[in-house]
Amino acid sequence: MPFDEQNSGKLGLGIIGLGLAGSMMVPAAQRHARIELRGAAEPNLALRARFEECMKARAHESALDLIRREDIDAVYIATPHQLHREQAILAAEHGKHVIVEKPMALTLQDCDAMIETAAKHNIKLIVGHTHSFDPPMRLMHRYSVEKTLGDLAMLSMWNFTDFMYRPRRPEELDTKLGGGILFNQIPHQVDIARLVAASPVRSVRSWTGVLDPSRPTEGASTTFMEFRNGAVATMVYSGYDHFDSDELHGWVSSTGRRKEPTHGTMRRRLLELTDADDERRRRSELYGYHGLHPAQPEYQPHFGIIVASYLQGDLRATPEGIAEYGHNGKRDIKLESTYAGRDCVLDELCAAVLDLKPPAHDGEFARDTLEACLAIQKSAYEGREVVIASP
Repeated sequence: MPFDEQNSGKLGLGIIGLGLAGSMMVPAAQRHARIELRGAAEPNLALRARFEECMKARAHESALDLIRREDIDAVYIATPHQLHREQAILAAEHGKHVIVEKPMALTLQDCDAMIETAAKHNIKLIVGHTHSFDPPMRLMHRYSVEKTLGDLAMLSMWNFTDFMYRPRRPEELDTKLGGGILFNQIPHQVDIARLVAASPVRSVRSWTGVLDPSRPTEGASTTFMEFRNGAVATMVYSGYDHFDSDELHGWVSSTGRRKEPTHGTMRRRLLELTDADDERRRRSELYGYHGLHPAQPEYQPHFGIIVASYLQGDLRATPEGIAEYGHNGKRDIKLESTYAGRDCVLDELCAAVLDLKPPAHDGEFARDTLEACLAIQKSAYEGREVVIASP
């Protein structure tokens, strides 16, 4: 669908889902020079009302009602994972460009259907793996491609959080419905590893664990990943709210903002909730749209401790940028603080739609990330290495 320059001459965006991800996209869309946020869709009446009051834009109960609007050129889908296929296809069939939150979908067949429908209707499909846009990760990627310190040998990735004890909807605790870390957090690690390695994944050997039966989905994982260019990565993730790896990152959160140590706080607060409905309400209160626009972060966003080891030195992501460790000692490289993430996803959408530049994070790229995540799950369940076939 060709871009129709109406009203402001900007790309008209609608947001489907006003939970955490959708709420974070609102200020990104507001400050983007080439985007105009024109509407939203959200089943929660209170969140819709808050959006309409703050944004002076219409919010619909139905995603279809938003998609049908003539002033909407593109939609950002930030709904539960099991809805991604249906809503992305619906948008494409109505000629709307699509950004979909990670994971792209829950099966490769769903990814294929989304890619095929987007191509059939000539719309752009982009998947928002936001942490691969973090400036330190993009700089590491450049080191790998340009071989500044020689060939990449290995990546070491480590992230310990409170993920499992944040209030959840029931399906978020059911792996079959896309719950747990395998579909929510591991895609970030896989996406970053693929970016920095600058190579397709060859194989994985993984372990996953359910360390708390009251949260019956995977909350911990260790993976050894090999790339076709010979580099390897180890990826460790735990979301059980004991150790917090931000302690080793200067107490800077994943959003690039200062935080206070809160070991075990989310776990303790969860015990105060009475049932699944109470937990669902608490989730909406904490992560639903509030109309608040956080200030630009002082530090770099990140996804845990990440060290890239090359033949001639190491790189480590720091709160300020990158630390380079070479033959002549340590060199700190400071990068400009940035919102990154969703701002860069919108940049990629605008470049694809308005400038006709092929997006890097297109459907095929996101499908490959999901394929690696599914291989991690298969490896853990079957207790063996899983080789990912060449395309």
